[in-house]
Amino acid sequence: MANQLTLKQEVTLKGIGLHTGLDISLTFKPAPENHGIKIKRIDLEEQPVIAAVAENVDGTTRGTVLSKNDVSISTIEHALASLYALGIDNCLLEVDAPEFPILDGSAHFFVEAIKKAGIEEQQVEKDYFIVKEKIEYYDEESGSSIVLLPDSKFSLDVHIDFNSPILSNQYASLYDLCDFDCEIAACRTFVFVREIEPLVKLNLIKGGDLDNAIVIYDHKIPQEEFERIAGLTKHQSITANANELGYLSGELKFNNEPARHKLLDVIGDLALVGMPIIGKVIATRPGHKINTNFSKQIRKIIKRQEKLAPAYDPNTLPLLDINAIKGILPHRSPFLLVDKIIELTPTKVVGIKNVTFNEDFFVGHFPDEPVMPGVLIVEAMAQTGGILALSGIDDPERYSTYFVKFNEVKFRNKVIPGDTLIFQLELAEPIRRGIVHMKAMAFVGDKIVTEADFMAQIIKNK
Repeated sequence: MANQLTLKQEVTLKGIGLHTGLDISLTFKPAPENHGIKIKRIDLEEQPVIAAVAENVDGTTRGTVLSKNDVSISTIEHALASLYALGIDNCLLEVDAPEFPILDGSAHFFVEAIKKAGIEEQQVEKDYFIVKEKIEYYDEESGSSIVLLPDSKFSLDVHIDFNSPILSNQYASLYDLCDFDCEIAACRTFVFVREIEPLVKLNLIKGGDLDNAIVIYDHKIPQEEFERIAGLTKHQSITANANELGYLSGELKFNNEPARHKLLDVIGDLALVGMPIIGKVIATRPGHKINTNFSKQIRKIIKRQEKLAPAYDPNTLPLLDINAIKGILPHRSPFLLVDKIIELTPTKVVGIKNVTFNEDFFVGHFPDEPVMPGVLIVEAMAQTGGILALSGIDDPERYSTYFVKFNEVKFRNKVIPGDTLIFQLELAEPIRRGIVHMKAMAFVGDKIVTEADFMAQIIKNK
């Protein structure tokens, strides 16, 4: 496990927009813990902010477009790939145009800018999406697919296939994100000459030229037609003999530079998952559409997992037994409602309560249909949260947690004798000035029975 990262200071990049042709300024700024990656349009009066998450994807034509409340931002994938590869969790990106600058068509200058700004470790642990079983997405229309497999770290294989005598089948791999800078970052975007006219008609690539894209000429056309298409670009920099097929941009940086750039794009689009992935990605004929749809699928899985019961093996020794718990909490029978703690980190705790018919409250609640009172389930969750709150301070027995607010309390299933309650509480934000904000859930088996938001204050005992 590792802590979240942000930038030490802000850094600004300037360049032309690939599709708009505008002169653009983009600033990477440090951001607080749990902020995520967000983009602010400072050229607009209200300076709206868009979170860089897959739900906000609104277009994938020659780049990934995010949109919210009729405000959009495009060509974000190279910058996001750079942040992801360098492990940046929290960053605010301020831009004065509806797209990011294309620079040289790669991620190289983004990586260099982030390194120049410096990377700073924060106090909160990273969240990871750990792949536990095979996940796949297949697009019937294009024949593209992405498969995600369990593995001990993030790695990526990309296979591309074009109906082209110049660029047909290529393969690229990244076995470790540490190699992104030297193996992937400098690989440029590419376009076929035959694609230029349709893109111009879509009001795109106004800023495209040989300085920011690999241009591939793979099907012969008359010289006049060739020159006419070349002249459609703003810079009119494509000049070559129409009888000579090949790469009009000169030598490639790698023999498989197009495949490596596609790998770069996949990373940038997977960054929209919102957290680093631990697993192996295999992408066949990827593009922004399938990449972002796959990220949306993962986001849905994550949301479902947020309400999955923690794994509980009764044969495993607890981290804290009842005697250790009594050394932290002031509660005693019959009001100590946590039997053991099976997981405890600086931000998360998992506790267990075995519910038996001998509980005092079942005498009157209810004699003929015993049900654990909801208020006591909440109390048991609060006690578990108290252990989390006090575990990070010296001499915890000298302090108590007093809960000051409960929000969004929901009871979904009843708890009866014989049930084993599993409580999971996580910090919603870092503890500051003794104020603790937690999200809590209680499970019986795989079913959630109660959830709530808690706020408490740590106070020293008199």
